[in-house]
Amino acid sequence: MNVKRRASQLVGMLMGLLGGAVTMSSAMAFDILRTTGTISPTAGGQVVPFPASCEFASLGSPLQLQEVVERALCNNPKTREAWANVKVQAAAVGVARAAWLPTVTGDWQGVRDDAVTNVTDHPELSSATRATIKTESVSLNWTLYDFGARSAAQENANALLAAARATQDATLQTIFIQVSKDFYAAQATAGALSTANDIERMAYESQQAAQIRVDKGIAPITDALAAQTEHEQAAVALVKARGALQTALGTLASDMNQPPNVPIAMPAVDSGAQPDSAFTESIDDLIASVRRSHPSVIAAQAQVDAAIAKSAQTRAEGWPTFSLVSKYSRNNQPASLGLGIPSHPATGHDWYVGFQLTIPFFDGFSRTYQVRQADAQIERQQDVLDEARQQAALDVWTAWQGLQTATDTAKRNTTLLDIARRSFAAAQYRYREGVGNILELLNAQRALANAEQQRIQALTDWRAARLRLAGSLGQLHIADAGGA
Repeated sequence: MNVKRRASQLVGMLMGLLGGAVTMSSAMAFDILRTTGTISPTAGGQVVPFPASCEFASLGSPLQLQEVVERALCNNPKTREAWANVKVQAAAVGVARAAWLPTVTGDWQGVRDDAVTNVTDHPELSSATRATIKTESVSLNWTLYDFGARSAAQENANALLAAARATQDATLQTIFIQVSKDFYAAQATAGALSTANDIERMAYESQQAAQIRVDKGIAPITDALAAQTEHEQAAVALVKARGALQTALGTLASDMNQPPNVPIAMPAVDSGAQPDSAFTESIDDLIASVRRSHPSVIAAQAQVDAAIAKSAQTRAEGWPTFSLVSKYSRNNQPASLGLGIPSHPATGHDWYVGFQLTIPFFDGFSRTYQVRQADAQIERQQDVLDEARQQAALDVWTAWQGLQTATDTAKRNTTLLDIARRSFAAAQYRYREGVGNILELLNAQRALANAEQQRIQALTDWRAARLRLAGSLGQLHIADAGGA
């Protein structure tokens, strides 16, 4: 009797819970199975881990790479998609953990029963029943043993979560590199515009000097025309440089999820990191390391682990399951002793507890093919892992070689620019003194212009190559953008 009374109280309690939809929805807000601890607070993941870093005011002036990276990683659709995928997989881990807990189901039914029986020629046997019938029940099912299906499912969910997190890291590295590339492209075009202004000014000065000599009768008119042609070409190059800068700034604004016409002031090319030999590690060591630790490789390895666990789960689901089952129900169905006897109000209840063994004898061979499918998935993911390792090693090799080239080029361009400046100064002095000719001056002017442009490009290429190598190693951090 005590057991039945407690079961009856349980039914009442469950009915109250089923009626309290607000309470139930509030309970869903809690992470009972603790799956959200692996989710980063922002879409920027480990690179931008603090929510405050994703709160932005107006653009800085001049705009710095760190701000660009933070804005891009927090707002870029690809980073937010990767972040959302981590949340999806974290919830899947919760689903897998929930399989270890019992399930309790409550059911309530209320109907209006109007039953009339008319017996021909025997009205004394006829009956009519009208009643509101309520039925309440609560069922419990708890899987106690399933030959490892739940364990494999949880391993699969954990591996997929690890893959999602590694994929998020790889996405952040990719966006970091792309944004840095666009930033340096905009900085280079801004520097090229400044150089184009200087070149246009020097061409104008050369034109004026040539015109003075022509006016004095000490130089032919062809000198003035040649200098004027050079000035017009410099003016055309200046117009093109302005257009190129606006295009680069629009691309950079788009990276930050800003309108392409938002005003942006770029820092001077000379500000920021300067060429050095910060990366002195052996390329062999770098390749060996990246084949183990790059986020894309970690993600691929986690996918292999998930496929192995899925295969084990598929096999285990073909074995029996052993469960604890229990149910209690009650109703107020009216009762009658027989035909023609009026029904009377009554209550009834039913209760049982026991064990259930479920054995899948035959499923049309579907389990066989599901296992084959799972095993083939393992092979596919292993090939993906090998490809990821190969690509990571190639990316490091390419980035390392690019950095070495960019470092040497930047050093050579510094020397070249110094020579070009001295050569132009000498040619300009010689022409003004009447001992040089216009071709010597214009050639020195073109050489200086080329050296200035090459220096700007070499400097920004070196900075981009430095971050590209760090990104190919999967080691980019927000501090790397701070000194760029």
